[in-house]
Amino acid sequence: MQASLRRVRLALPVPLRQYFDYEIPEKFPLPAVGARLRVPFGRRNVIGFCVAQQPQDSPADMSCKAISEIIDSEPLLPAMMWQLCEWAADYYHHPLGDVLQQAIPALLRKGEAAQYASQRVLAITAAGTKVDSSEIARAPKRQQLLQQLQQQQQLAIADAPKQQRQPLIDAGWAEQIEQVKAASRWRYQRAEQPLTLNQQQALAVSAINQAKGAETFLLDGVTGSGKTEVYLQAIEQVLERQQQVLVLVPEIGLTPQTLARFRNRFAVPIVMLHSALTDRERLDAWLDASNGSAALVIGTRSAIFTPFKSLGLIVVDEEHDLSFKQQEGFRYSARDLASKRGQLEQVPLVLGSATPSFETLNNAIQQRFRWLPLNSRAGGAQPVKQQLIDLKQQRMNAGLSEPLLEMIKNTLAKHQQVLLFLNRRGFAPALMCHECGWLASCQRCDAYYTVHHGIRQLHCHHCGAHRPIPKQCPQCSSLELMTQGIGTEQVEQTLSQLFPETSVLRIDRDSTRRKGSLDTYLKEATDNKHGILVGTQMLAKGHHFPQVSLVALLDVDGALYSGDFRAAERLGQLYTQVAGRAGRAQHQGYVVLQTHHPEHELLQDLLNNGYSHFALSAMTERQQAQLPPFAHLALFRAEALQLDAVHQALQDIANQFPAVDGVNVLGPMPALMERRAGKYRMQLLIHCTSRALRYQVLNHVLARLAAISSLKQVRWNLDIDPQDFS
Repeated sequence: MQASLRRVRLALPVPLRQYFDYEIPEKFPLPAVGARLRVPFGRRNVIGFCVAQQPQDSPADMSCKAISEIIDSEPLLPAMMWQLCEWAADYYHHPLGDVLQQAIPALLRKGEAAQYASQRVLAITAAGTKVDSSEIARAPKRQQLLQQLQQQQQLAIADAPKQQRQPLIDAGWAEQIEQVKAASRWRYQRAEQPLTLNQQQALAVSAINQAKGAETFLLDGVTGSGKTEVYLQAIEQVLERQQQVLVLVPEIGLTPQTLARFRNRFAVPIVMLHSALTDRERLDAWLDASNGSAALVIGTRSAIFTPFKSLGLIVVDEEHDLSFKQQEGFRYSARDLASKRGQLEQVPLVLGSATPSFETLNNAIQQRFRWLPLNSRAGGAQPVKQQLIDLKQQRMNAGLSEPLLEMIKNTLAKHQQVLLFLNRRGFAPALMCHECGWLASCQRCDAYYTVHHGIRQLHCHHCGAHRPIPKQCPQCSSLELMTQGIGTEQVEQTLSQLFPETSVLRIDRDSTRRKGSLDTYLKEATDNKHGILVGTQMLAKGHHFPQVSLVALLDVDGALYSGDFRAAERLGQLYTQVAGRAGRAQHQGYVVLQTHHPEHELLQDLLNNGYSHFALSAMTERQQAQLPPFAHLALFRAEALQLDAVHQALQDIANQFPAVDGVNVLGPMPALMERRAGKYRMQLLIHCTSRALRYQVLNHVLARLAAISSLKQVRWNLDIDPQDFS
């Protein structure tokens, strides 16, 4: 390359697995590797990351566009985070530019500086420090504001009303100034005393605290066994060393209770990172972690990319949860990235769950992870009593059998709470004509509309389409339209009619749309302001409701005969997690499962032997069938308006795979929902006997796909370690 040629190589946020070279005008210095640059790309400007200075293999005769702006004078991400992103891009076969974009807050993606926003404050002047506040005693509010300023030196403008601050400014005693928040130092302080640990809890805390470097622990504790107390006491040791901690939780719904427990225990700066924050709040929390101002970060999936000044421990709570796997775009697993990050930063990782995923269990069995069991409930809570209700020939009322209604009545009479679980929101999953059998189906999906009675609408939960509930059948004009099946809205309405003296609270995505409503409902449920709680999976995960003594799963039969090989594992996890909400305090807990198949071996194994026995039995079957975690999958998905185009594109991909022992290509085959949002969907499943073999063969195939013209007619993606086949 010519000596006078100044070029830089960038990773851009585009769906192309390649880098792009740009010229550096003389007015710019050479940008640092890892810095953000603004560059023209097509008809728009994009923000990219510098991956190399003066690339030696850049052809001298190739014409390159010039960069527009250098945003950072130094690398935006620390070296460890850069390595994590490179590893993730490599493992998931995803463009590095897109991975880096996903790893930073939205404001940084738009090119804003990595710094706090300036704030207007009211500051005391030299003259104001000398004035006697009694001089303005006739204006008590103004006097109080002056006294606050003399004590604290400055106040946020929002805390100083204009009618009080303006006279102080006019007198020269105060002034408005722009101030940028600076990184702050913290010292560990305990806010409350820890609880007394039982023997297994104490052994777990001791093992974590004695960990050397990157050791991974599976904290396998039955529901109510005190896993959170183990986290708290292990974290305390890290905070005492002035190191930071990252705690990952699966959903926003778990953050309020988790945050409250951590704030009650530790008098240190704690920040949250989740999708409900504004862009500025997310950036400020990101900066607090990266400059060391935050001692503890509690966040959902994307928080795994948060940089820390001095990370000492990573905790992944409910590690089995599907929410840790991103299901669109860059399809990473936050749990698996946490494992890699622990290795890179040489810090311990704690994976906690009452129902560990089979992948994690297998790693513990193979002694790659250290297994820490918690087999008994903490605080003397009794094991729950379980009961199956055979629904065959039972009279039903909105999915509620008479034996269950009697148990609800008895529980309410003791002033205890009832939790009913149904993973189907809305009033009913279908609307049907009683005369001709017409069913209200979505025009864009292979799915029926869900009836939402409260807002008098039909909704498709797959593409978002909605329409008013018709007054008559569009096919035969009959007025006899009836709902089929049940949803949480119908259960709530029925219970309110059957138990008019009892408050019924429904918690699902529909009832918690308003900001802050979920936090409010969870607090009300915890405070026993509602006798009956009805909800979807949002209620199943990690919540502590002390007065709930009866839990019922209204319908699980669909999971018993699913085509997804993970359905049994998910049902076992769901049943165990929901059952764990019962009897967490001094009350005896009861768990009821309604089913038409009480004899099913999966249900019998779960009820009689518990999740651990069920999981080990199911894993033996997986091993015999050569399914994960004993094999490694990749899934190509494609969609388009024409079915033939989708089939041809996936067939062309399948044709690129060489005939290699240990690699099986299955498909193309229709997705479980073949048509969604007006597009046809198909899949191509790649089954490999080892991760290394999968990596090699995919690298070989992906390098050849750019030349396949049929792929330009469809939208396609690659999912490594897929969890969802819908």
